[in-house]
Amino acid sequence: MQQPLMLVTGANSGMGLATTVELARSGAKVVMLCRDARRGAEAREEAIRRSGSGDIMLMTADLGSLDSINRFTEDFRARYSRLDVLVNNAGVVTVKRETTEDGFERMIGVNHLGHFALVHGLMEPLLAAGSSRIVIVSSGAHKAGSIHFPDPHLTKGFNVVKGYAQSKLANLLFALELRKRCSDRGIRVHALHPGAVSTSLGVSRDTGFGKAVYKLLNPFFQTAEAGASTAIYLALSEEGGEEGSLYYIKSKPAEPSRKALDEEMAARLWQWSQQQTGLVWSEPPAAVLR
Repeated sequence: MQQPLMLVTGANSGMGLATTVELARSGAKVVMLCRDARRGAEAREEAIRRSGSGDIMLMTADLGSLDSINRFTEDFRARYSRLDVLVNNAGVVTVKRETTEDGFERMIGVNHLGHFALVHGLMEPLLAAGSSRIVIVSSGAHKAGSIHFPDPHLTKGFNVVKGYAQSKLANLLFALELRKRCSDRGIRVHALHPGAVSTSLGVSRDTGFGKAVYKLLNPFFQTAEAGASTAIYLALSEEGGEEGSLYYIKSKPAEPSRKALDEEMAARLWQWSQQQTGLVWSEPPAAVLR
């Protein structure tokens, strides 16, 4: 059998690094997608050491930049003809309102729109694999979320919970619409809640903001390895290669909120995402249109 090729976003630390290690241990060739080349190179060396595998590659892209994502996907398609598994793990939390290079509120911009653009650019190798998987790391926080039309970038009334929960609901609605469009094209799509994980997701590298809270709460969190277990399960298990449940917790099917299963909202978010990114997807085959 051909060695599977897998890609993990946000792979330089936390769950992304833990996912990379386990996928590499399984015998897969793994591409680590990281924003920072130096930190990515250090993480790659650690992943090689921990996994015992030399089949780990580093590529870089900033999911807060559509130009950067486009350059990466062009480079990836030039290097690789297929992609068996894509794990959309990267995520950000910002306590204050920040914007991406393209003017998007950062949490919806990176957590949703960046991955929306990434999947669009990788559809060709995902389809070429014949049977591939997209694993989307969402969160139980989606239950508190709403898509705040007509102001998804939260120019008024921003707060971190509102922004983060919106982006995590967007992850699930994206998964819902994506599997509707890809189910008969050989691509399986699943989303998951990893649990409360000990990572530095909300700590600012520039100011150090959030470090005190992180240290205080860290003993109550599970490890990155435990948090990554469901993504790893969906990437490698037989169940992950089937249509199965949309949403998983602790490697078992789970029910998301009713909002996350709203097909009209998923279609509306999809159209908005196309408008924001300027990326138009082909329509789903007639067999899956509803």
